[in-house]
Amino acid sequence: MKISYDVVIVGGGMVGASVACALGNSSLKVALLDRVPVPAPPEKDYDLRVSAITLAAHTLFENLGAWSGMARRRVSPVREMRVRSGEGSGAIHFNAAEIGEPALAWIIENSVIQAALIERLHQFTNIHSLCPVGITNITLADNGAVVTLNDERTLMAKLLVGADGADSGVRRAAGIETQSLDLHQKGIVATITTEKPHEATARQRFLATGPLAFLPMDEPQTCSIVWSADTARADQLFALDDAAFIHELQNAMGESLGAIQTVSPRAAFPLALSHARAYTAPHLALVGDAAHTVHPLAGQGVNLGFLDAATLAEVLLDATVKHKDIGAHEVLRRYERWRKGNNLAMISITGGFKYLFGNDLPVVSQLRNWGLDLTNAATPVKNFIMRRASGLEGDLPKLAKRVWH
Repeated sequence: MKISYDVVIVGGGMVGASVACALGNSSLKVALLDRVPVPAPPEKDYDLRVSAITLAAHTLFENLGAWSGMARRRVSPVREMRVRSGEGSGAIHFNAAEIGEPALAWIIENSVIQAALIERLHQFTNIHSLCPVGITNITLADNGAVVTLNDERTLMAKLLVGADGADSGVRRAAGIETQSLDLHQKGIVATITTEKPHEATARQRFLATGPLAFLPMDEPQTCSIVWSADTARADQLFALDDAAFIHELQNAMGESLGAIQTVSPRAAFPLALSHARAYTAPHLALVGDAAHTVHPLAGQGVNLGFLDAATLAEVLLDATVKHKDIGAHEVLRRYERWRKGNNLAMISITGGFKYLFGNDLPVVSQLRNWGLDLTNAATPVKNFIMRRASGLEGDLPKLAKRVWH
């Protein structure tokens, strides 16, 4: 059976579902594909994978009508952030009140974001969610894309969107190569409880072996941790029993939250920087991790993907109004030009941080401490960093821009 769509999105995760929602209530007929069913957020325990959602992404979710579904589940504001160097006294303190905002970011479990977006897209009559479903073949032709499913259905599309992660099958089918840099690090994630409340403050410490972040969750004494460490160190930490891991974690972060009391089961994943040589081809666009991956230390990875989603949707809807072919490469190149520079800059910055802060040479350590202290003292510079990192500045798509009345 052959079914024709305007847009077929491969990957029903957070970014793919955002693209679908952004095309909701339009004249475009859209299919969303994923090989796994939508995960239900855990009711008691926290999802190990969380994201620090910028104010721009928060605006996007509000405009998509998905924020209420997240807030009804679990969201945690970050009102302050404290960053310090592992060695020495260098530190910087960010406070949302200094830029007139109620929060710098929101910590939300990935499964909560995804569930709310999927819930929302089911309310659009022009979006068809085909999850779970397997894909047996992808072909890009002169007149569109053809996706063959494992139930023998064939989907014809004017545009195929690859939102299927860092190991993107869509990207491979298009023959698009990536440039990548193995950081020789792994990220360890877990949920912990602490003696003292976190007070809606994110804490990050740059250690010689990699950065450690404590992210505040909705319960006042619960944090999600992301500990990025050189592979040998990460493997050593991951192998420890809970008591020994808590001991190492306490030594690494210090006493700012008192004693660490409990730790959940842990997960670990390798870290790499990657960037697709092209985001688009005729009848094809890549978004999110299919196009780029960054170091998690700045919490920007999925936020770049959300801006990709909003930008691509804007380009497609503009083209539709002007009766242009949404699969034409000249149309899709507008999306690529818009996003590529921003994404490359973030990859470079986060990669540079890794080397700047993961270096224990005395002169580098001293410069690092001075840089943090100088930035903390220079209020205009600090406020610009907050506004930029929060997504309040820059060339944003309409869905991620606030409308001021």
